[in-house]
This record gives sequence, C-alpha cells and structure tokens, in this order.
Amino acid sequence: MILAASKRDAVKASALRSAGRIPAVIYNRELNIPISVELRDFDRIFREAGSGSLIRLDLGKEKINVLVRAVQMNKRRREPMHVDFYAVTAGQQVEVGIDIELEGTPQGVRDGGDLDVQRREVTIMIEPHLIPAALSLDISGLEIGDAIHIGDLKALLPAEAELVDSEEMTVCAVVAPRLEEEEEEEVDEAAEPEVIGEAAEEETEDED
Repeated sequence: MILAASKRDAVKASALRSAGRIPAVIYNRELNIPISVELRDFDRIFREAGSGSLIRLDLGKEKINVLVRAVQMNKRRREPMHVDFYAVTAGQQVEVGIDIELEGTPQGVRDGGDLDVQRREVTIMIEPHLIPAALSLDISGLEIGDAIHIGDLKALLPAEAELVDSEEMTVCAVVAPRLEEEEEEEVDEAAEPEVIGEAAEEETEDED
C-alpha cells in the first residue's frame, strides 16, 4: 500500500489538521523525519492495513517502507491526530501483531457450550516482506473442553516467523454453558433441608 507524504518544517500541528492533514514522524535508530499525511488517505489505508502490514510512504524522490507503531487519537472526534511510522529495512526482523480470524462455529457451541475468545492477535518477529495479512483459524472442530493455544498457530505462520507471545497462552476455548451451572446451584440451594437439631431443641425447651 502506498501513502503520499510530505516533509514538514515549522508548520504548527493545528494548521496541518485544519488543512486536513496529520502530523507524523518516520523513525528508527538512524532516522527521525517529521512529515505529514492526508487524514482521509491515512484513515482508509490504516483501516485496511492496520499495524501489521507494510505501508510504502511516498516522499517524492524518496520511498520508505514503514509500519504504523502508534496513533494518537482525538477521543471526541474518533480520528487520528498524530502517527508514528517505524522505518524498516530489507533483512531486518520486526515485531508485529497479526490478527487471528476465527472461522466456523465450534461443534461444542452447537452442543450448547460457549466460545471463550481470549486473544484476537499473535505477536511475532519476522522480516517485513513475509508479514502475513492475517491468520485464518478453523475452530469448527472444537468440542466442549477443547482449547487452542498460541503454540498451535505455528503451522499457520511462515517458517521464518518467531513467536513472541508465550506458546501456553490461550487463544480460545469452548466451555460448558454457565447458565446451566447457575441453575444447578440454585436448585441445590433450594433443595437444602431445613436445619434441625440443637436449635430446634432449644426452641422446644424455651416453649416449655
């Protein structure tokens, strides 16, 4: 994806935003370049690419491959106010989060269980040109009590990828329905026998 950008000097951020642009910076260990990009263009591309896909910034004579590292948002308007772009180079591994897309309805859910999703993203180290857009995970075969962990995603990743997250972390699991458990507890409480014994004997003695 290509995003046009312009280098900026002493232009105030408020003036840029009034003109429909966002102040931004391109950085890594060697670079620190203040730039600006069109708000609408960035918003469209970021919705498609997210933080896990390469964006090619077009600065005219200079083209720089970057990843979105941080986006400062206007909470009231829900629009970007500033963007940090991390410049990557060929052969350099980068840490990125890859979306996990769950496909299908688990058999355990069809049988009355509940799907407990704990993670929607996996963090990996990988060379930029090998970054997958997303991981499609088929969960249709999961039964009640089954779970998928981060380590189970290795087969879906490029061979060159290195997991950053712990392999023991749970991605999702099919659990027994909570409603039935709550109903059983209520039935147990209702079926509890009336207390008899010393307390009842004390009451009888008091009456005498």
